[in-house]
Amino acid sequence: MTDTASPPDLPALDIEDVRAAAARIEGRVRTTPVLRIEALDQMAGAELWLKAENLQHIGAFKARGAMHAVGQLGEAGRARGVITFSSGNHAQAVALAARSYGCAATIVMPTDAPKIKVAGVKALGGEIVFAGTTSDVRREAAMSLAERSGAAVVQPFDHPHIVAGAGTATLELVDEVAARTGGGTLDALLVPVGGGGLIAGACLAAAPAGTAIYSVEPHGCDAMARSLEAGERVAVSPGPTLADGLKPTMVGALNFAIAKQHVAGSFRVGDDDLGPALRALLVHGKVLVEPSGAAALAVALTGRLPGAPRRIGVILSGGNVDPSLVARLIDTPAEA
Repeated sequence: MTDTASPPDLPALDIEDVRAAAARIEGRVRTTPVLRIEALDQMAGAELWLKAENLQHIGAFKARGAMHAVGQLGEAGRARGVITFSSGNHAQAVALAARSYGCAATIVMPTDAPKIKVAGVKALGGEIVFAGTTSDVRREAAMSLAERSGAAVVQPFDHPHIVAGAGTATLELVDEVAARTGGGTLDALLVPVGGGGLIAGACLAAAPAGTAIYSVEPHGCDAMARSLEAGERVAVSPGPTLADGLKPTMVGALNFAIAKQHVAGSFRVGDDDLGPALRALLVHGKVLVEPSGAAALAVALTGRLPGAPRRIGVILSGGNVDPSLVARLIDTPAEA
């Protein structure tokens, strides 16, 4: 299925919107470290600059967009409470933002949501409603609840406040690379894609410097890649993947409009790529990410980027992973 209509009135965003978002959320989110790990550089044959959003509040970059969006509602908007729909990381992010601003949060989650993410939402005070296993079912349930309650809906990825907030992660990365290299820039940037908010924000923050930006998705969950290839948004029926955070049926309209202007190419990864990348980061960097957070690194480690870029940015988007999955992946023998 394709979305042939051009959504009307999409806002025009640029790097100044990302800078403004960074100022608004300063002190409410972490400035996460940019990691340099020599062993991974050797495996990749390039300098890898790893933006550790797994060390963000709630363990994922989603805290940025949610904090920005809830803050932009204003006191009157927040007084009605907020509601969202998410498989996990955005759910925790909205619960965190609601707690930070002192308002109620209702989170619609899938019935098969990872236990660690359900526990995270509950610990942050969010009220959970379970609905189906797809983003479409969650969205419908959230909209119905919002209509009855009057709560403000905080979109998980397709909203200018979310995009600008998400872009602050890449803005920090770009600024730190420049600071540590005497004004240098990234040759390439690898970004995992679910609904597309992270890569849309990355485009706003990194494209002005001439960085080539690439999307990374699991095989069978490649809505962005298919959409870029088709020149219009394409829906997919997400297949099985370890990367549970990268499984929307369609990327956001705003996100696609930004991505199609700037994204240089797309990559697909399988579970046989994600597991080794997660293990390599854990063993060589002593850093734990979830499979979704390892997706961009998986591409970097395989040397698949065109043009042999010397300096590659990698967004480690999140670190909320079930310990039992980590144990299973560690026990899986690495290929010689």
